[in-house]
Amino acid sequence: MSVRLPPSVRFVERDWLSANGVLLDDGRRAALVDTGYVKHRELTLALVRHALGDRPLDLVVNTHLHSDHCGGNATLQAAYGPRTLIPEASADAVRDWGEGLTFGSTGQRCERFGFDGTLEDGATVELGGLSWRVMAAPGHDPDSVILHCASERILISADVLWASGFGIIFPELEGESGFAEQRAMLERIDALDVAVVLPGHGPMFTDVRGALRTARQRLERLAADPANNARYAAKALLKYLLLDVERIPLDEVPARMRAVTVTMEANRRYLGMSVEALSEWTVGELVRAGAARIEDGLLVNA
Repeated sequence: MSVRLPPSVRFVERDWLSANGVLLDDGRRAALVDTGYVKHRELTLALVRHALGDRPLDLVVNTHLHSDHCGGNATLQAAYGPRTLIPEASADAVRDWGEGLTFGSTGQRCERFGFDGTLEDGATVELGGLSWRVMAAPGHDPDSVILHCASERILISADVLWASGFGIIFPELEGESGFAEQRAMLERIDALDVAVVLPGHGPMFTDVRGALRTARQRLERLAADPANNARYAAKALLKYLLLDVERIPLDEVPARMRAVTVTMEANRRYLGMSVEALSEWTVGELVRAGAARIEDGLLVNA
């Protein structure tokens, strides 16, 4: 089914390294929701320049501060000087650029950026000439928000809901509650009037009920055995690293995985494997899935 968005709303589907962006431009003010990964920062800038021409980017909005959603912030701030809004729960972490930011624990990169204001649960923000309600959306990330435009029945769902699932439930990897919060968010979305979802990854979609059904089924499988969440995270985070660096010598994979402290904590809690065994298993899973291949002693992104 073809999806028609309002003229002021442009969905930019990207990949699994850089989150999708939503450019909202009513001809007076232009805003970008989520800015991709730092590796793609120049592409993000080029996309914005192509869309806006000589006009400025007035505002950057981040649904949450995982590196694939805010990695272009610093570049856009240097180029345009836009106001930047982040989730209120992340304000202290960004201000101090320290504990609470996940770039180090996931083995990822992000250039330091500042912010001008915050997004609080229940607040409204005008983007693209439309009113959007901010909704706190814990589960995948405890600080995340999503944005709902009731008049156009559009949901910017970040990593809370994709057409085929949702993002890693990170809090559970470290022994904190996340499954219950994700379940509550799916119920909250189900209660909204939504015609089209603009997710953080993958294509936009209109089959909201089908996506919710898929997400609930996946969530219950993970919650029934949290080790499944740990295994999924190990695979996803190594794949993300491959998307970033493109190839890793096989004998360096254990050291690379050891540096991803969130994977190591999840392994300690739920899997109990040696780093070498976990690395061998994860590499094997990525190769079997066609997400990586082995060439001349290298693990190569596929």
